[in-house]
Amino acid sequence: MKSLHAHSLCLFLVLLLLGGCTAKTRSLRQKDRPNILFIMSDDHTAQAWGIYGGILKDYVKNDNIEWLAARGVVLENAFCTNSICVPSRASILSGQYSHRNGVYDLDDVYEPDSANFAKLLQTSGYQTAIIGKWHLKKEPTGFDYYMVLPGQGRYQNPVLKTKDNWQDGNEGGKEYPGFSADVIADQSIAWLKSRNTDKPFYLSTHFKATHEPYDYPDRYKNYLADIELPYPANFEDWGAATTQRTHDGWPLDLLGKRYEEGAGTKYPGTPFSLEGLDSLAARKKTYQKFIKDFLRSGAAIDDNIGKLITYLRESGELENTVIIYTADQGYFLGEHGFFDKRFIYEPSLRMPFVISYPKEFKGGNRIDDIILNIDFPSLFIDFAGMEPVKNMQGRSFRDNLAGHTPADWRKDMYYRYWSNEPRRPAHFGIRNDRYKLALFYGQSRTKIQRDKMQYPPGWEFYDLQKDPGENHNAIADPEYQDVIKIMKARLKVIKAESGDGVEANETISQIIESNW
Repeated sequence: MKSLHAHSLCLFLVLLLLGGCTAKTRSLRQKDRPNILFIMSDDHTAQAWGIYGGILKDYVKNDNIEWLAARGVVLENAFCTNSICVPSRASILSGQYSHRNGVYDLDDVYEPDSANFAKLLQTSGYQTAIIGKWHLKKEPTGFDYYMVLPGQGRYQNPVLKTKDNWQDGNEGGKEYPGFSADVIADQSIAWLKSRNTDKPFYLSTHFKATHEPYDYPDRYKNYLADIELPYPANFEDWGAATTQRTHDGWPLDLLGKRYEEGAGTKYPGTPFSLEGLDSLAARKKTYQKFIKDFLRSGAAIDDNIGKLITYLRESGELENTVIIYTADQGYFLGEHGFFDKRFIYEPSLRMPFVISYPKEFKGGNRIDDIILNIDFPSLFIDFAGMEPVKNMQGRSFRDNLAGHTPADWRKDMYYRYWSNEPRRPAHFGIRNDRYKLALFYGQSRTKIQRDKMQYPPGWEFYDLQKDPGENHNAIADPEYQDVIKIMKARLKVIKAESGDGVEANETISQIIESNW
């Protein structure tokens, strides 16, 4: 199993030896290829977009997201392959699963000399830039220009680093006054104004919002202030016994404690107190603050999507620009009483995604095909007129977007969350159009000794047609035993097909073997 890093030198030697033949266009002149604006936020989950329905749809500020959806295509089943920030971003850059690109969790580094789609776009004549959240530790490569946050960055008066003042880690950079989403959009427009207009552009505009602590600009401080927002149907989920899950999960009660204690993070609207409240009342108060702050932060994203659209319209580039808006993964907004992400469950697994390019795709359409974050870079290089890259594990879904799903398109997907904690166990699984099966094995990737876990390893199975909220682990239900047997066999195959066939950790191998 070779890493992307190991393939990178080979890839570019091939480009040189073949005179760039992998960058040949599909009989397109350079000036006919579209610009690509890839807007991505952090954790801005589908439940907070409005266009996916749900209990919050009437409370979100989404004018510009709705505009994109009306003139574009919405993906109903876009999923990440490892629901956590750094690995998801590495998969989007590389077109590979975590176990292939070497970025498994938050502490891993994406090496600058690794191959990525931006380098390929450069070879085909695109001018490339990334502005906003990077989060991959070391200096960005493949971009003619970058201006990125150090680490998570900050919401108010953010520091942004360029080539002129880069230092590894959280050092270097320059402070820019204002709210982060506003600053990132403004700097994106500044780059668009200064670029070489003889070349098509690729621009990543990556917002920090809506990541914890869910901060927002002053203009939204009173938004939704006097409204009690509705609660998810499974809000009163108090742990494993509620749904027969294999673990308790990551409850909102922990966020309530963070709000009270500060936890080293500046939350807007604090101090906050839950004193004297019973467990349900405390959870409800935490939820109301959490969701209002989250939607306020999301409103600032929508404002700035509109700002970017307005610039493209006024510059005359709107019609020849592919505009994508997505988030790096989903996020729990009180479902099961949870917050955060990481799990294979739907609120965390699902990536909201809209793409607007009326020259090619009919507006107002939705597609149900299973699309993965590892597919995104193949779509980008397809727009650039380049041939598919064998080293990428994803594939372009351009035909899908046009309503012509290839006959051999995937019918299921593989997911693996590699980190491990007692409340958030390591697990892997499979999802198809109706069923989901996962093994929560609960063991660190790098530790040989057995991790101390509150619950033993176990399987979970959900019928998403009958139980879309994943409220009942049906692994022991007699009616599903034949389906579960088939899915276990398919999981073994799809795991190996992804390149995750042999466990490097013998402890994990033993757990899997004894529980299969």
